[in-house]
Amino acid sequence: MSGEYSDRFKVAVLVIALAGLSVGVVLMLAGRNDLAEIAWVAGVLPVVLALVVEIARSLWKGEVGLDIVAALSMTAALAFGETLAAAVVALMYSGGTFLESFAEGRARREMRDLLSRVPRTATRHRNGGLEEVPLDDIAPGDRLLIRQGDVVPVDGVVSAASAFLDTSALTGESLPAKVPPGGDAMSGSTNAGEAFDLVATRPARDSTYAGIVRLIEEAQRSKAPMSRLADRWSLGFLALTVAIAFAAWWFTGDPIRAVAVLVVATPCPLILAVPVALVAGLSRAARFGVLIKGAGPLEAMARTRTLILDKTGTLTDGRPRIVSIDSHDGTDPDEILRLAAALDQATKHPVAQAVVAAARQRGLSLPVPTEVRESPGEGLSGRVEGRQVIVGGHGFVTGRVGRAAEHPALAAGSVLVAVGVDGRLSGHLVMADPLREGTHHLLSRLRRGGITRTLLATGDRQEVAERVAEGLGLDGIRAGLTPDQKVLLVLSERKHGPVMMVGDGVNDAPALAAADVGVAMGARGAAASAEAADVVLLVDRVDRLAPGIEIARGARRIALQSVVAGIGLSVIGMIAAALGHLTPVEGALIQEAIDVAVILNALRALRIRPAETTAAGPAQLEGTEP
Repeated sequence: MSGEYSDRFKVAVLVIALAGLSVGVVLMLAGRNDLAEIAWVAGVLPVVLALVVEIARSLWKGEVGLDIVAALSMTAALAFGETLAAAVVALMYSGGTFLESFAEGRARREMRDLLSRVPRTATRHRNGGLEEVPLDDIAPGDRLLIRQGDVVPVDGVVSAASAFLDTSALTGESLPAKVPPGGDAMSGSTNAGEAFDLVATRPARDSTYAGIVRLIEEAQRSKAPMSRLADRWSLGFLALTVAIAFAAWWFTGDPIRAVAVLVVATPCPLILAVPVALVAGLSRAARFGVLIKGAGPLEAMARTRTLILDKTGTLTDGRPRIVSIDSHDGTDPDEILRLAAALDQATKHPVAQAVVAAARQRGLSLPVPTEVRESPGEGLSGRVEGRQVIVGGHGFVTGRVGRAAEHPALAAGSVLVAVGVDGRLSGHLVMADPLREGTHHLLSRLRRGGITRTLLATGDRQEVAERVAEGLGLDGIRAGLTPDQKVLLVLSERKHGPVMMVGDGVNDAPALAAADVGVAMGARGAAASAEAADVVLLVDRVDRLAPGIEIARGARRIALQSVVAGIGLSVIGMIAAALGHLTPVEGALIQEAIDVAVILNALRALRIRPAETTAAGPAQLEGTEP
């Protein structure tokens, strides 16, 4: 049964139950009790029939729930002449299922908004003109026109002019971000400035936004382990309900007391509160740039005690930046950078691209190099404005210019780019992979929130890992790890409690899959890590992890509160009914008031407000508050 058809059916059943109860009450007040009972029975029977079909489907799937109690209570009420009580139960039950459907729809609203923003076409430059083409026709290298207000259709690189992009729908950033020429633009963001050209780097099906949509659809189809636990609890509650009803009848000889017990137990808050609270938590986390692939990972995230962090691209930015330029022959540092960047335009090596980006940020003009020759993994040589330039690793360049001087940055674990000009060692570009902004704040916040153990796991050298982790107060550093060793680390740490692993590379994917909760840096991380992970951070800021965990814990806490309160009140009501203090009608009204209360309480998960985000970044998470 489709969701839309199911919703219409629930509305129809609710209308029939309401009409039956209302007409019956009017007839009763008019003194026509005989006709009133007929109206109440007419309103109850469609609800019972729909409930029997639903129970049959559940039993076919091997599931037993408290829908059985609802069917028993209405059937027993009709059998013993309590038609008004049966009509009240029918109305409240159909109203409760409709309210549950409405609540889940409200909880998924932000996700539907995200899905509705998927662009269908794009404007492409072709033969000196513009053409509107379907997204599937876009190929890497195509130049697209992104007009003001357009949603960026595919991942790409900003060309010619800077762009101002609003990523709030994806990441929760409250302010548009300026993306310089050559900078990456994420699909799904909105152009908040003037029109600009975008050079596509991925086809639409592989772009960030398409992947996010697939992950959201997967999350919406998921069923949590906690929900299955609720099903098991419901079986025990069903047994308790039947036992109390039978005992009330057996010891008093009054079947109406048994009917009252069954009525006051219908339906159970377990069925309503848990899925509503957890789905609301998923929706709320998505608003903060944390995509959780289902209610199961959300519950596991709430119980995490050990955190393992990858280094490159996770704890650090993953993109080396120039921290200093050392000149050895008196050449101006900007000239050294300009010549190196001009030659590096001819290679796609990440370090070379970082050099080019640094030069463009300084506004340096980069001529086109000629006679370029590249030694993969080592460096390249060529001519820039008639000058012979060599750029690459320290050994590669010094071996060609006849100077083998050491540089102190080599011992510190920094990336060192040597630049030779016309046969001389002109200088060095000292680069480092900086720690992400807000990392100190994040770790202290996670410790306050219940993370008791934090480790750094990296394939990099020990000295590099120690330099990066200095002052972070980590509980351990594991360096030089291969992918399978990361998996072993995750498994060994489980003795301390549930383990969360955060990474971004292909080499992290096995560990992400092995962890109780795998978290991938989704904006620039490898597709393999995003597929293996349970949680994807939609922006390259690891500090988003803290609000994600806080929301998960808040949603789970609210679900448990609703369940405990609802079951407790139901048991009290059943005991009161068994002792003769509640009539079937009174029990029905009280129980349905309990159900409405727990649903409304579960919806509080939509309003969970994590503690303030780090002040290091310009955006505040609360900027996404609807």
